[in-house]
Order: sequence, then structure tokens, then C-alpha cells
Amino acid sequence: MTEAYIFDHVRTPRGRGKKDGALHEVPAVRLGARVLEALRDRNGIDTAKVDDVIFGCVDPVGEAGAVIPKASAFEAGYDFAAPGMQISRFCASGLDAVNLAAAKVAQGADDLVIAGGVESMSRVGMGMSGGAWFMDPSVGIPAYFMPQGVSADLIATKYGFSRDDCDAYAVESQKRACRAWQEGRFAKSVVPVKDANGLTILDRDEHMRPGTDMQSLGSLNASFAMPGEMGGYNAVAIQAHPEIEAVDHVHHAGNSSGIVDGAGAVLVGSKAAGDMLGTRPRARIRSFANIGSDPALMLTGPVDVTEKLLKRSGMALGDIDLFELNEAFAAVVLRYRQAFDIDPDVLNVNGGAIAMGHPLGATGAMILGTVLDELERQDKTTALVTLCIGAGMGTATIIERV
Repeated sequence: MTEAYIFDHVRTPRGRGKKDGALHEVPAVRLGARVLEALRDRNGIDTAKVDDVIFGCVDPVGEAGAVIPKASAFEAGYDFAAPGMQISRFCASGLDAVNLAAAKVAQGADDLVIAGGVESMSRVGMGMSGGAWFMDPSVGIPAYFMPQGVSADLIATKYGFSRDDCDAYAVESQKRACRAWQEGRFAKSVVPVKDANGLTILDRDEHMRPGTDMQSLGSLNASFAMPGEMGGYNAVAIQAHPEIEAVDHVHHAGNSSGIVDGAGAVLVGSKAAGDMLGTRPRARIRSFANIGSDPALMLTGPVDVTEKLLKRSGMALGDIDLFELNEAFAAVVLRYRQAFDIDPDVLNVNGGAIAMGHPLGATGAMILGTVLDELERQDKTTALVTLCIGAGMGTATIIERV
């Protein structure tokens, strides 16, 4: 098998996912094109040599539909020989795109692949693509369907995380993200989004609220109490986990991931591709795995898939220098930290989606790049990247600097 290497990665800033957000005027195809342009220009890529462009996109409908990575390649001026493929595994789509690229390279089918994801959540709303899981009772009932926020509250209740625990984690995420920006830790990887005249629209994550404190978060109402009670989802949660007498609703907009727009991409290839580009690899993709998990808890998949991946890789937790876990909700990270007794100083070092936002199809590629930059900054070697996923799944990847 051929080694699959990471040669470079870029991302756009994350724009607030509302009509007044800076990136609302930019369709998803242009966000995708921006990261393709950046990788091409930074690495001198002959785009006729790109074997595939694989993007995650969770809601690939309307203007984000019709194989958006191929449309983005057209928009970016890539050679017509570069194909494209869109995939979805909900929130892990961007990381699974990278994993798929690595598998194709390792098998020898491809030499050079650009993988990542894109989501314009201000223009194509979350859930716009529909789906039987939450629309067809014959699927949703046996799967204990409930909104993800209710599942996050169920996790907090089951594993003993209070509102203060979740809020304190959110405050720390904001502080870490602010420090990372102030110290220029994202400078080499974030590429500004510009308009048709070359004027910068956004060059910095827009969702951040660095002034967040426990008092400001304490003033927010729990977001999922009403759907839990009025929608009957608390009863579903208790049916699935009868050891819980009542669901304690602790999550709200301030300790949950932000809705944002953005794109990210990773340049993956073989040694031969690196020789062709005259570029040294920054890391290799050592291993990856997927798993299904408890659909009612829904968001504990990172624990299960980490156990699976470490076992399959013949590695232990102590072999991992840094961990990057998508901050879908505060309780997701707190449970992961609790399950493995992970030192908070090696987990989400630069903050995460609570502070900077979660552009669904792109996040996996973004956080993979973030932790690679952090490995280099700290001169460490190995990182594990993982995300929780709707419907109860988990994806994880281990990378190793070379």
C-alpha cells in the first residue's frame, strides 16, 4: 500500500450563518472555489494532474447541489480533467472526504486529491435536504429520533454535567480561540474571501464572542427545553435510557456550536505527487475509522470510534499528543474528556466550534488542518481528530507528522 500524505490545507474564515453575516452574499460554490484557488496557487498545482476533488456537503440542494466540488472546480478555473464528488456523513463529511482521499491514494487509484467540504448555512438552511430519519416515523421511532440538542442534554444528564460545567467549557473555548487569533496561529491557513473586485469580504472568524463570561451565558434560556417537553422528545430520551428520571436541559446558543458559512480543503497525495509538486509532506494519514453508536445519545460516537481506531492501529491514548474534537455541544467534549481522562491542555487547544462555528460539511477538514498546524507549532508528532455525527455515528482519523 502507498502512504497517503498531507501536503497542505487551507480554510476560509467562518462567517456568521445569518442574512446579516459577512459571507451571506457568497454562494457555496464560490466558497469552495476559494479554497481550491488557494491550494492551487500556494502549491503550483497543474490542475490537470488532480485526480479528484472530494467535498463534504450536508445539504447539497439548490445552489449547493449538483456535485458542488465539480462546480467549484469550474468556478476556480481548474482544468476540465479534474473530476469532483460530493459526499455526506452529516457533521463528519469533511473529515470523511479526507479519509476517502487517503484510501484512494493508499490503494494506488489516485496520486493527488483535494478533499474537504463546504456549507453555506445562511443560504441553504440546515435540514433543507430532508431525510427519512427525521421525517418518516417508521424510521425515526425505532431510531429514537430527537433533535440533537435534546440528545446533548441527555448526555449531560446521564454523565453528570451541569449547566455551569457546560458554560465554563464554552467560556474556555472562546478564550482559546481568541488567543489563537491574537497570536496568529491561524495565519498561514486561513485565506480571505474576496468579492469580484478583489476587495476582502471577510478575513477572520466572525462568530466569535471573546467577551463571553459565565454571567452572560447564565442569562440565556435553555434552547431545547421546549422541544423536549412540548415535542415529546424528553419521553423518547427516557424510553431509550430509563435510568434517567428527567432530562436536565443545559444547552443553549452560547455553549453549542455556531451556525456559520465556510469551506476548507486538504491537499492529499502520494510521495510521487509530492515529487511532482516539489513539495515535502507535512504529515501522513496513519489510520481512520467510522462507527455507529447509540442513536438516542447520538453524539457519543467519538468515544466509541476512538476506542475502535486505537485498537485497530495498535496504539494507546498515550501515543496521541493532541486531540481535536468538534465542539457540537459542550457536553460532547466533556463526555469525551471524562471517558478517556484527557488532559484539557491537549484537547481543542485553539478553541472550537462553540467559539468559531460549525459549517457542517467543512468542519472535519478545518479541524484536521487546525490540529496539524498546532502539532507543528508545538513540535509534536501525532494527533487524533474526531467528530460526533447525527443519527449516532462517529468518525476519527490519526495523523502523524513526517
